[in-house]
Amino acid sequence: MAELYPEIEPNATYSLDVGDGHVLYVEESGNPDGKPAVVVHGGPGGGSAPKQRRFFDPDAYRIVLLDQRGCGRSTPTASVEHNTTWHLVADLERVRALLGIDRWLVFGGSWGSTLSLAYSQMNPERVTELVLRGIFLLRRSELDFFYQHGTSDLFPDAWEQYLAPIPDEERGDLVAAYHRRLFGDDPEAQLECARAWADWERATAYLEQRPGTDSDQEMLNLARIENHYFVNRGFFTHETQLLDGVDLIRHIPAVIVQGRYDCVCPMRTAWDLHRAWPEAEFVLNQRAGHSMFDPENTSALVDAVDRFRAV
Repeated sequence: MAELYPEIEPNATYSLDVGDGHVLYVEESGNPDGKPAVVVHGGPGGGSAPKQRRFFDPDAYRIVLLDQRGCGRSTPTASVEHNTTWHLVADLERVRALLGIDRWLVFGGSWGSTLSLAYSQMNPERVTELVLRGIFLLRRSELDFFYQHGTSDLFPDAWEQYLAPIPDEERGDLVAAYHRRLFGDDPEAQLECARAWADWERATAYLEQRPGTDSDQEMLNLARIENHYFVNRGFFTHETQLLDGVDLIRHIPAVIVQGRYDCVCPMRTAWDLHRAWPEAEFVLNQRAGHSMFDPENTSALVDAVDRFRAV
């Protein structure tokens, strides 16, 4: 089973002003003359992490990480102003141009798979390969399964904690109820809801639950930005936009990695993408959930990236 590469430090970091008051954190590591690859982090609102560099052979790859608008070390923190899918697609192009990269491998999971697909469909000539995991197409059925009813039956204990901040009479649309509080005027209610929202995601992301270490600010970033995107349905023109756009990227070599027991982005979504895009390799891991760090998912992702390093 393939394992993560040893930890490495960035070679360089950048603060990239992308306009609208937003400044992105960008870093690169590995081999400056290696094959370029960009990691598109999840959430939306999650931020990049040093461990994400470790999916790539540092001798073979020039590894680019960035924090999307409002996330991680980008500023202003937790801002949803001028923050849409299409702003983030344009930002990826700005990062590529900043670093003087002509084409790169695009690597993303969960929301990172959503944004990777949107970016690639807008800029297919800039993508050498796609490595995607835990597919999320931001359709209403997917949001309802995780935030309204579905995963709730598998994790009733954690679900009670997710429901706790919301009165009974508002539970018919939990995403909307959370939106009113996350964007309301009460800082205590904002933080209470951010913690409950982030705890629900953390409780369901791994095949085996792990304790959380996120700060209050990180949970607020995640909850506010995710909720903003979900209330606005990802800013897509229609909910099957990414499936309908597969013809634009059908020629790009791709690997889709999915955990059988992914309760955040369940297999139905990855299967729908696989059926629409049979040219992409589909890897189904029988003992994995949502996280890229569930061992079978990690191994499949490292294997895919290793195979593309010489292409």
